[in-house]
Amino acid sequence: MQIVRTIAWVLILFAILAFSFFNWEPVEVTLWDNLVLETKVPALVIVAFLLGLVPMWLYHRSVKWSLQRRIRSLENSIKSNALSRRHEPHQEDESAPGSAAAPSPAAASKNVDSTPASGDTLTPTGRDPASGNPSE
Repeated sequence: MQIVRTIAWVLILFAILAFSFFNWEPVEVTLWDNLVLETKVPALVIVAFLLGLVPMWLYHRSVKWSLQRRIRSLENSIKSNALSRRHEPHQEDESAPGSAAAPSPAAASKNVDSTPASGDTLTPTGRDPASGNPSE
C-alpha cells in the first residue's frame, strides 16, 4: 500500500512541477478593494490545493484516531472478559444452595436397565419416570 501512496504523490508532484513550468506568470489577486496580492500562478494553485487538502487530511486523521481508540477499547474489554471467565470457578465446583446438581453420566448409567425386554431396545423398561424407580 505504501508503494501506491508513493506513486500517487510522485504523480501529483510531477503534475504540479509541469504546471508550474508552463504557467510561470505573475497574477494579481484582489483580496479587498485596496489590497492586491501579486503572485505567480503555481503559488496560487499550490496554496489552493493545500487549503483543500489539509482540512480533509486533519478530519481523516481525527476519525481514524477515534476509531482506533474504539477498537482498542473493545479489544481490551474482550480480553478482560475472556480472562475473567477463564479464572472464574466452574458451576460443577460451586453449587448454589437449594439447587440440585445434575447427575453425572456415570451415575445416570447405573440407573438404566441394561437388559432389553425380549430383545427390543425401544420398549419401555417399566420404570416410573418421576422417581426413576421400577414400578413393580
